[in-house]
Amino acid sequence: MDRTREDKWFLENEKHLVEAARLAREKRAAERAAREKEEERRRLRDLHFMKCPKCGHDMKEEVVQGVALDRCTFCEGIYCDAGELEAEFLRRSGENRGFRAS
Repeated sequence: MDRTREDKWFLENEKHLVEAARLAREKRAAERAAREKEEERRRLRDLHFMKCPKCGHDMKEEVVQGVALDRCTFCEGIYCDAGELEAEFLRRSGENRGFRAS
């Protein structure tokens, strides 16, 4: 009778240990996948950062009339970061309102 209780206890304990090991393994796998995804994102950023989307050459930042632009050193293409052009249009439209006669 004692042997049956003991076997049952070991069986239940083994189930808990197996489940804990499975959860730990899944957590490590998720962490590894997230780390690899972040490393790939960094690798791609470093590979493409300040590179011309048209010809692939280096770009340098220039400020023209208060607007930061990225200019290609080879093809002379001019590019804006996300939201920069819209912000400049909004700023300029606010300036123009004072000059219009209603």
